[in-house]
Amino acid sequence: MRGGWLSLAVPPSCGGAGASLAQLQQVIAAIAWGEPATALIVCMQYLHHLRLAENDAWHAPLRQQVFHDAVEHGGLINSLRVEPELGSPARGGLPDTVATRRAEGWDISGHKIYTTGIEGLRWLAVWARSDDNPPLVGTWLVPGDSPGITVVKSWDHAGMRATGSHEVIFNHVRVAAEHAVDVWPTDAPPAAQAEPFRLFANRQTALLAAIYDRHCPRRSRLAGEVAGGAGARRSRPSASSSATGAGESRADRRAAAGQPQPAGAGRRAALFRHRGPIWRKSPSPTTPFRR
Repeated sequence: MRGGWLSLAVPPSCGGAGASLAQLQQVIAAIAWGEPATALIVCMQYLHHLRLAENDAWHAPLRQQVFHDAVEHGGLINSLRVEPELGSPARGGLPDTVATRRAEGWDISGHKIYTTGIEGLRWLAVWARSDDNPPLVGTWLVPGDSPGITVVKSWDHAGMRATGSHEVIFNHVRVAAEHAVDVWPTDAPPAAQAEPFRLFANRQTALLAAIYDRHCPRRSRLAGEVAGGAGARRSRPSASSSATGAGESRADRRAAAGQPQPAGAGRRAALFRHRGPIWRKSPSPTTPFRR
């Protein structure tokens, strides 16, 4: 894969760069400066590879295959967890996506939403339950080009449109037995492990925050420096921002003196403080406009 950006988190023993969390954060921030949707997809790639390198539950040859695909072909992986009825599995409950046992492996059917990057994913880590009693629950690994997968292009947001977080329908998708990569009985869940949870939380916080930290200040600077799309830098605050500052100063003085605030003053100040350009879809690919 040219550049090796999609295998930076793969261990060196598997052909990757084995980059540190700080290095991965710098890469995500650099991508987010230009295109935050791409940064989110790459962020998910890194988080999965970091976790996979430490997860011994996976069938070893299958784990090697995922790593090799990332190194050689830039193969993307992401989780498909959220469902229309269940919502996020973090809230509890069993998924409606069911993996049925067959002699040759598993037959998976179900419906997922918010599947970030689905149109470019090579590997789908699908949250599902088995048809056993009691059922197994966990992750089944599904190749993205498997027969029976339908992408419903319902993601049509003005922001982060390029994540392509569409819906996915699984209709009797067949995978081998070892593709039940990380599952357990619902009546005997694995013991909570503090260290893996801490590592995942730290990594997710560091990498996801890099997207917003890098992209949002950029938008603020662009909005503040360019007036009316004419390309001229503002040499002084606008009348509205001057008035806002004056209003907030008066409110601060009243508060310091213990004087009551006029009705609605706090709400007006909040509106001014948070009022900013709302970037919407452009009428043309090169002409953004503000409302």
